[in-house]
Amino acid sequence: MSGGESRALGRWGEALAAQWLEQRGCVLLAANWRCRFGEIDLIAEDGDCLCFVEVKLRKNDAYGRGAEAVDGRKQEKLRTSAQLYLMEHPTNLQPRFDVVEVYAPQGRDTLRPIVRRTENAF
Repeated sequence: MSGGESRALGRWGEALAAQWLEQRGCVLLAANWRCRFGEIDLIAEDGDCLCFVEVKLRKNDAYGRGAEAVDGRKQEKLRTSAQLYLMEHPTNLQPRFDVVEVYAPQGRDTLRPIVRRTENAF
């Protein structure tokens, strides 16, 4: 798979995750929010929490769950990016880091992708 195809598939997974979150009452505030420290896939309001969401798309979990790919280095980049977001967008909401895993064995052709959310993942 080329880099462009991989990015397009990743964006598809992020859009699916955003739709899934909205169906569960979250309010999407931003997608692919970028700063000099990195990118936050989704930022959503969920009740009294402001969720910084990392989306991981996988065909299956044969090599581990998608959430396991959010290692210490990635977590630190997300924390730093979230701090900058909060400086630019002050809020009284409680920050929370979630990971949404999308399992799509046939990629975009998957009829019923499985979506799982780990709230307060780190």
